[in-house]
Amino acid sequence: MNRLIAVAVTAVMLSSAADLYREPYRPQYHFSPERNWTNDPCGIVYANGEYHLFFQFNPLGDLWGHMSWGHAVSRDLLRWNQLPVAIPEGGDAMIFTGSSVTDTHNTSGLCNPGTSCIVSIYTGHTPKTDARPQRQAQFLAASQDGRTWVKYTGNPVLDLSMTDFRDPKVFWHEPSKQWVMIAVLPLQKKATLYGSADLKHWKHLSDFGPAGAVGGVWECPDLYELPVEGAGQKSRWVLKIGLNPGHIAGGSGEQYFVGQFDGTQFQNGSPAADTKWLDYGRDCYCALTWNGENDRQGRHMIGWMNNWQYARATPTSPWRGAMTLPRTLALRDSASGIHIVQTPIPALHDLRAEEFTFGGNQPADLNRKLAQWKSRGQTYELDATIRLGSAKRVAWKLLEGHDDFVLLVYDAVAKELIVDRTRSGKTDFSPSFPSRTVAPMDSGNGPLKLHVFVDRSSVEVFADEGQEVLTNLVFPKPESTGISLQVEGGQVKGLQVRLWNLRSTWKSARE
Repeated sequence: MNRLIAVAVTAVMLSSAADLYREPYRPQYHFSPERNWTNDPCGIVYANGEYHLFFQFNPLGDLWGHMSWGHAVSRDLLRWNQLPVAIPEGGDAMIFTGSSVTDTHNTSGLCNPGTSCIVSIYTGHTPKTDARPQRQAQFLAASQDGRTWVKYTGNPVLDLSMTDFRDPKVFWHEPSKQWVMIAVLPLQKKATLYGSADLKHWKHLSDFGPAGAVGGVWECPDLYELPVEGAGQKSRWVLKIGLNPGHIAGGSGEQYFVGQFDGTQFQNGSPAADTKWLDYGRDCYCALTWNGENDRQGRHMIGWMNNWQYARATPTSPWRGAMTLPRTLALRDSASGIHIVQTPIPALHDLRAEEFTFGGNQPADLNRKLAQWKSRGQTYELDATIRLGSAKRVAWKLLEGHDDFVLLVYDAVAKELIVDRTRSGKTDFSPSFPSRTVAPMDSGNGPLKLHVFVDRSSVEVFADEGQEVLTNLVFPKPESTGISLQVEGGQVKGLQVRLWNLRSTWKSARE
């Protein structure tokens, strides 16, 4: 199988640069692999001045299978260089989701003497056959150069003899002077924690769950500490869990818990039944944070921009699957408790091209000028501040064509932010795709603030300075570039709108 993968990777690397990243629906500033299937980001780590993005990847086709770790690197989280497969499927197991760390002091003994190296910890998945049951355990592989990986000969390093035990996220916990692993027991709806001095030998620390949403299996855990905005040295720990199905918007999605971690146990700061949703859209799953970043860089997260309800049917070729925008995370304390806020990374400003600006209080004037703006397209950033006045409902039509559009609505009466993609273009590839996603939101007496990123086949909405986020795939007609604003039930007091075309991050698309 390794030889087949090597041949497939060679074919990918020889793809025609003239055609690459020009295909219909191809994202221009989100990561997507050159070809073939991708799902979860995994193993993401910042090391030696590079952001490493690994991802679940099928080198042999555009449907799920032959799971290996695809690999790309970037210095700014936007411009990615796809590299050959880092950890290929082999005779021992498929390579499922996991994490990577920089073993600075060679605690594992897998680095060259006197040096550090990247150690990747992943779930080895042995499929069921007539002769054996399915088995999942935790494996290691190490890289001296950040380009090639060697599997540890002593694998697996943590084996509970279970059918479902996966998705290890490992990090160094300085107060307890140990490596900590959080993995999931998916069917039991539990996160399980282990500690180690050398990444090879693991001791069980504690379990968490069931808690929050339990309507599907638990997957893709993450555990990290974040500062609380405006609270000095105050911080809290976040335990993030993927849920499939059972998300509030339908299908797969992400929940999280805010509390404390003492090196042994995570203590939830909310009642066990409370559920906090990371993203209210349909298409953010297995969102993980980078290991290895320092305080100055902040903590960044990226997710798989898809949903298991229809991921195998999305109408893209020669690739299938993409990642969300990388996001900077923090915590904010409010009347409803402490919750995550997500903001698009500042590096996106570098992609801004032609700009449109408007200030006033007449939507008709705004719409007339937008219709006359010759630089409209399907890759843009919209920053809008609306003083609602007596208006009960405001609705942006995005990617608008003759009879298709994406509707972004704020309902001031229901106190809801809505993305409706039921008429967004191509929707018939799955009965689960046409949908309307809703986030609770109350702008109160303040202005409505919306920050929106459109990239051909996706719409990501960051509202109220990142407090509510909705990520949704869309597949519009190529000529659908219109944008307009509708106001219902009264008049707005003021509109401040800025719109930028965003340049492609892919070299071949710029040539």
